[in-house]
Amino acid sequence: MSNTKVNILNDNVSAAIRKPTVNLRIILLTSMLFAFGFLFLGSTVSYKQASLYLIAGVLGLALYHAHYGFTSSFRSFLVSGRGVGIRAQMILFLIANVLFLPLLSGAGGHEAAGFVSPVGLSVLMGSFIFGIGMQMGDGCASGTLYHIGGGDSRGILTLVGFIAGSVIGSAHFTWWMGTPNIGPVSFIEHLGPLPGFSVNLAILTLVFCAVYYIEKRRNGDVESLRPSWQFGWKSLLKGPWPLILGSIVLAVGNAVVLYISGKPWGVTSAFALWGAKLSQAAGIPVTEWAYWQTDANAAALNISILKDVTSVMDIGLILGALMALGLSGKPNRFLRHTSLRMITGLLAGGVLMGYGARIAFGCNIGAYFGGIASFSLHGWEWMIGAMIGSMIGIKLRPLCDLPVTK
Repeated sequence: MSNTKVNILNDNVSAAIRKPTVNLRIILLTSMLFAFGFLFLGSTVSYKQASLYLIAGVLGLALYHAHYGFTSSFRSFLVSGRGVGIRAQMILFLIANVLFLPLLSGAGGHEAAGFVSPVGLSVLMGSFIFGIGMQMGDGCASGTLYHIGGGDSRGILTLVGFIAGSVIGSAHFTWWMGTPNIGPVSFIEHLGPLPGFSVNLAILTLVFCAVYYIEKRRNGDVESLRPSWQFGWKSLLKGPWPLILGSIVLAVGNAVVLYISGKPWGVTSAFALWGAKLSQAAGIPVTEWAYWQTDANAAALNISILKDVTSVMDIGLILGALMALGLSGKPNRFLRHTSLRMITGLLAGGVLMGYGARIAFGCNIGAYFGGIASFSLHGWEWMIGAMIGSMIGIKLRPLCDLPVTK
């Protein structure tokens, strides 16, 4: 065989090795877990709960394939002035607003309630603390879950801290509720559906244009949101996705969750519940805390987590990201080297996020995404607090052995 033919053969073999192929074991495993979970939840809880489990899987897949990071988008804008992630979020919220409006207005007699919480010190401080934590923990609430599903073991450390911080936050919840606030402010309830929609649209447009202007001024150019992506089943399944596609899927998915469950998509209330159940088992009297004495929270403590919508969706989200990993063919990073400083930082970041999410009425999904999608002013307040907190969190990342620019 000539040297030329040998070189061509070697090049072909090398290309085949480099080209990622699907991981059939992961795909089969997650497919079975989704099928079994759907049937089990349908027969023991309800098929509504089973449907939400599958929808969460789609959300997890979308987060992974689109690399939809709230933490990284805030950091990229603050560090380098690149705002493509934040602009994509404004589009995400706009799509969600269009889909949420008829549901929240009671179209067709359907009952649904958005996430509308008091605007005040609790949200501002909670989101500020969360912003610090998400930079130290290298991921937000949804990011932590899809990182775990995507094969990054560091997300488990963040989740452990998240659960601990959520329990502490629930213990202090009553005190924070006594801090100054002006009460809930819903644009569509105070102004009416169309004027309220217009006000939220104006804020979305203002943020989008301001971020665009700042990026242009700092960098001389602006990253395009137009997808350089060839649509097809192969690219849809294997990824990666453009941010626009991720925004569409996440917005539609959240609207479907609102339609089925009567409330928007949430993440972190489940962490507080899991931590409270573990605390109860350890003999900590969490039922004496006012947070766990409300009807809904007290009931959740006494039933299986499989009957809790948020818990089931969190599990589904992790599995959806795991399926996306299998479809992408990328290697998992489960056994990544993690220094002691990074372990400490991830745990501390998780604790801060857990605490902040409780007193701010939610995380980047429940308070930020869910709040703005529900036309609530507290969602915009959350964004401001988290952005300020991220400024500090970014400064702390080197102490946690985390890069500032990624």
